[in-house]
Parts: sequence; C-alpha cells; structure tokens
Amino acid sequence: MNFDQLLSAYELKLAAAFREAIEEIRSSVVLARVIERLERGDINGAVEAMQIEPEAFSALEIALQEAFNAGGTNAVGELPRVMDPQGNRVIWRFGVRNPVAEAILRHLSSTMVTHITDDQRQGIRQALEQGLARGANPRSTALDVVGRQSRVTGRREGGVIGLTRYQIEFIERARVHLASGDPEQMKRYFELKTRDKRFDRTVMAAIRAGKPVTGDALTRIIGRLRDKNLLLRGEMLARTETMMALGSARDEAMRQQIEAGKVQAQDVKKRWHSAGDNRVRHTHRVLNGQAVGIDEVFQSPSGATLRYPGDPRAPISEISGCRCWCEFDVDYIAAGLRRYRARAA
Repeated sequence: MNFDQLLSAYELKLAAAFREAIEEIRSSVVLARVIERLERGDINGAVEAMQIEPEAFSALEIALQEAFNAGGTNAVGELPRVMDPQGNRVIWRFGVRNPVAEAILRHLSSTMVTHITDDQRQGIRQALEQGLARGANPRSTALDVVGRQSRVTGRREGGVIGLTRYQIEFIERARVHLASGDPEQMKRYFELKTRDKRFDRTVMAAIRAGKPVTGDALTRIIGRLRDKNLLLRGEMLARTETMMALGSARDEAMRQQIEAGKVQAQDVKKRWHSAGDNRVRHTHRVLNGQAVGIDEVFQSPSGATLRYPGDPRAPISEISGCRCWCEFDVDYIAAGLRRYRARAA
C-alpha cells in the first residue's frame, strides 16, 4: 500500500468509527431525563444526562491505533535491502510496543478523545442555552440537540451531538437568518455549501412572500444542515487524526532504526511530498521536494515549523485536511565510505 492508499483506508475507518460513536450516544440518551433537568433549569445536569464520555469513542481509539501501526510498518517497508558490515542483511522493523511509540500513541489517542468530548459538552451546553433563550420549550430544545427519530430508519437525525461548537454556532446563525423574515438575511442560506438543496424552493418561496421560514419546514431544513455538517465533521476529523497517526508513526519508525544502530542519524534526510493537486495548501506547495535532516524541521512560509506532515505540535491550519507525506532518504554510500575509512585507519 502506498501512502495515499494508506491514508484513504484508515481515514474511512476512523470516519466510520466516529459516526458509530455518535449514533451510539444518540440512541443511549434517555430523553425524559434530559427534558426533566431542562424543566428545572439545570443545563449542566442535562448535558451530563447525555453521557458524552471518553469510553464512547473506544472504537475510534482502536482505529487510530491500527492507523499508527500501519504507518510505522509502511515506513520500514519502504526502506531498501542493504547489508551490514559483516555481510548480513539488515532487517528493518517497527516496534509498536516500543516505549516511545506507545507514549506517542497514548498522547495522540487521549488528546483526540479529550478534545472531542470537551468540545461536545461545550457545544451541547451552548445549544441548550440558545434553545431556552429563544423561548423553545424543554422538549423541543432537547430534541434539537439529541435529534428527532426518523420514521424511515428509526434513528435519531438532525441533532447537534457530534458537531463542533463552531458548527453549532454557524448553524444557529442560519436558523436565525431563515426565521428573521428579512429577505437579505434569508438569502444567505443559499451561500451554505452544506445545505440540502431540496429545500431551496421552500426558502425562495418564503423570501418572495416576505415571510420567515417557521415550524416544521424550519426544523427539517436545520436538521438536514446539521446532518450534512456532521458528515463533514467526521470526514475532517478522520483525515486530520489519520494524518497525525501516520506521520508520527513514520517518523518514530525511522528513529527506531537509528536507535537500533541500523543506520546513523547523520545519514538520514526526510523529504516533503505534497499530494500534487490543486487542493494542496499554498504553504505545502512551497515545501514540496524540500529535504532536511532527521532532527531538523520544515519551515512553512506561514512561519510555523513542522517535523513532518501531520505534526500534532503544528498549528491546526497546517495539518487540518493535509495529505502530504515524508520520504526518508538514507545515504548508504556515505555510510559505507565512513566504514571503509574507519577500517583503513
């Protein structure tokens, strides 16, 4: 498997695991408990009743672990066949149980899940506060968050669970615009790339009539907007987390070879490769083809430094949606000459 195939395969696995986690959380919510706490004005209690817990994302953590292991194995698989000074073939291996590798994986996994759960709780609290503030009753507010049960699939749809707090804010603005009755504000709906175009006629008819979109029509439009943004959220999260796992594992795999004495750090360079299409961000087009030492960093035109594509220490603007990868160049000739000179001396 080349890097693109690896990224595609594990991106799909992580996206599916994320969707399954959100579906499990939605289906486990006891709606009556959430409503009862909202009726008491206990928003924090309503959030807690939804049980957005790290354990809900265990399948996502497992998918991340698989991606990490595959990334390291892929990196050593790319290294050529060479012989050591004694004439024995050098065996390249990636140890996923290596203490450093385990520490990297634990950090990636815990950071991912903590970010998801913390952001979820903040976003849900925000959505509940907004619902009650605009005068919606506790049941309607709870359903807007948890989702309404589809008569076709039996699953909850159109809720905010799984969305980032920024997506929740964005969708709330869309709801306000459609419910405003102001034609200029309502027209902004057509600028949304994640809207369901099947509702365009409904919105246009309301604009022409000079009336707001209300009732069931507004609920369905906003519900579909939430569903489509949830798909986008899963795809972007999966791409970013997969890239971080693959990039971290490939870097660690090369360092394990150095630590084992199979190659020396001074003989290793890492070369940046972009995906090579018009979707590549400008900063990464500039980095394409650049090579630095294994312990050096790539300098982005943005000012950020990256150890490798998908570096979790880099700003999110440099890693979100990235599809670049690093190739490791080993100067075997220099290594051989150094051994020859050492023997001659």
